[in-house]
Amino acid sequence: MHIMKMKMIALLFFILCTAELVAQEQHNDYVQKGEFGITVGVAHYFGDLNTRAAINRPKPAIGAFFRKQFGNYVGVRLSAHYAQLGYSDTYSKNEYQKLRNLSFNTNIWEIALQGDFNFFKFIPNDPDYAFTPYVTLGVGVFTYDPYAYTNGQKEFLRPLGTEGQVIGYNGRKPYNTLALCIPLGIGVKFNVSDKINFSFEVAHRFTGTDYLDDVSTTYIGSGRFSPLSTAALLQDRSVELDPINPLGVEGRQRGWSKQRDQYIIAEIGVTYNLSSYRCPSAK
Repeated sequence: MHIMKMKMIALLFFILCTAELVAQEQHNDYVQKGEFGITVGVAHYFGDLNTRAAINRPKPAIGAFFRKQFGNYVGVRLSAHYAQLGYSDTYSKNEYQKLRNLSFNTNIWEIALQGDFNFFKFIPNDPDYAFTPYVTLGVGVFTYDPYAYTNGQKEFLRPLGTEGQVIGYNGRKPYNTLALCIPLGIGVKFNVSDKINFSFEVAHRFTGTDYLDDVSTTYIGSGRFSPLSTAALLQDRSVELDPINPLGVEGRQRGWSKQRDQYIIAEIGVTYNLSSYRCPSAK
């Protein structure tokens, strides 16, 4: 009886080990080639109108991407985003900014190439490797074209040259509406089936422009513009609050040109896995 029990235990141990090896081979045979994903979330602006990095005026953002996976830890992503950004001096706690009274909105169209690095091994359809935090870093380009409203009318600010770009004041030139961005972010993703993953990501965009908000340097003075022109009205909106003592004196600070504007996108996403299975080896 003792020998039979030993044989039964040995047989059971063999069966369990074999089952575990088969399961591991099945998991190892699964290869995640990549992912197609869509995202939805919010975007926020930081710059000359939001100098204290307040997060109080989020605006909608949507995106789509394809990620090529290289093993279980590293992926390369090509992404596209549409987002809205905007802010106003009326939200500031700084009295000077409140009196400055500037505001803007803009649409953002962004394309970026990013590297994604998982902290943990990530294998869809394997409950042992179904979750990982990750970091992402990349480079991209985006378009923007700030606008504001005056007398109920939408006015694009770049063609007006509110800081003297159109007239070449002190060598200033119209800014480009295409700019560079550096996305840097963190996220988490988890797998729910062999085909579907969910994710949450927050990525900050450092940009190569200080004109997301059409504000960067100094006032050039209302005398440089045609009287009562739209450009004159929008370059110094302090007159709407105090027409007797306008801020827009030539040479007075309007923005801070030493720091570029930035924005952030926080989003949730759902992805569809592209996968295959390794062919069994001859061994």
